[in-house]
This record gives sequence, structure tokens and C-alpha cells, in this order.
Amino acid sequence: MSEYSSLLSDLAENITNEDLEQLKSACKEDIPEEQSNSITSSKEWFNYLEKNDKLAPDNLSYIEHIFEISRRPDLLTRVIEYRTTVLKISEDDEIDTKLTRIPSAKKYKDIIRQPSEDEIIKLAPPPKKV
Repeated sequence: MSEYSSLLSDLAENITNEDLEQLKSACKEDIPEEQSNSITSSKEWFNYLEKNDKLAPDNLSYIEHIFEISRRPDLLTRVIEYRTTVLKISEDDEIDTKLTRIPSAKKYKDIIRQPSEDEIIKLAPPPKKV
């Protein structure tokens, strides 16, 4: 399985039917209603986007945009990680390329990453009653 297929599979596993309806709604300008109604799974949605040149292994900007406006920073971050590790397009390079249109996407990385031990605020135990 290619890294791109693995990415789509991973994304699909994290998209519920309710999420799919929201994602389809977010791209209603690009998917005719009769086509949208026939899409019943996230894999079908990805297939439709690929067939209509909205998604490709080196073109992820459309789904990045859809994930951002659908408020799915978890999915957006996975796409960004793929872009930076597999396609080798860093956040600094992304402004110069047409592969992505969301320079603000890096803000989501801090939202879902786990804090380090140094960043965790440790509270003192409550004072003992006298």
C-alpha cells in the first residue's frame, strides 16, 4: 500500500457518517447534489474527488481546505504531516508552492499535539485543614 493510499485509509477510518455529511456539505459547490446523495462512504467521497481532479497524491490543498472549514484539525494535521514527511513540502515552502493553499494550517499542530513534561503545569496539593 502506498503512503498516499495509507493516508486516505487512515483519514477514512476517522470520518463518521455524520462527518461525511458535513464534509459533503462543505464542498457542495463542487459536487452536484445528485452525485453527493450517491456518496455514502468516505472512500467514495475520496474517489469522487480524485476523479474530478480535486485530490491527488501531490495535490492535497482541496481536502486541507475542506477539513479546515469543517473544523477537523485532527484530519488536517494528518494531511499536513503527509505533506511535510512524504512530499517534503515544509510549512515555509508551502507559500511558494501551489500544492497547498492554507499557510495557516500550522496553527493546528499545537492544538492537537501532546504537551511535553516541561509544558505541563503541576499544581501543588491543596492546603491541609487545621
